[in-house]
Amino acid sequence: MSLLTEWRDYAYSFDDNTRDGQRFWLNYFQIEQGIYEKILTANKPVKGTVKALAEQFGTTVQMMTGFLDGINDSLVKPNPIEEMDEDTEVSLEFDPPLLYKNMVAAKADWLYGLDQWDGLLSEEERKALYKEQKSSTTIVKPEKIGRNDPCPCGSGKKYKKCCGR
Repeated sequence: MSLLTEWRDYAYSFDDNTRDGQRFWLNYFQIEQGIYEKILTANKPVKGTVKALAEQFGTTVQMMTGFLDGINDSLVKPNPIEEMDEDTEVSLEFDPPLLYKNMVAAKADWLYGLDQWDGLLSEEERKALYKEQKSSTTIVKPEKIGRNDPCPCGSGKKYKKCCGR
């Protein structure tokens, strides 16, 4: 069984409506925040085996696998998370605007609100990315055509007598 399958089976067995589930996810989010605080200020991309990165960030291989699962869509080159094991070399080289937008999409305000973003993206860039992400998920309904409005096909007839039939 791959590390990713083990992580997903374990993590999603917790019901976040229970005390144990809330405790598990709170602990995970604190670990995740700590890792992001470090990689957002790193001068070069963080690389290593899954096991070495877990040790570097003071967490378990299982929690590191969860982190890798979460960040994978924001990386310059995605890691082979489906088949990785403890000795798989992975890279945490991320695309800052994409990572920021993905954090906004995930409603992870504890991550996109980190002070460490100041060194990567200006406040104006962050506001623009936030707005872009939020507007990309907004559904805009077209204006409804009334029965007695002119038909949009351009025939000159009322909608009810033309395409509205």
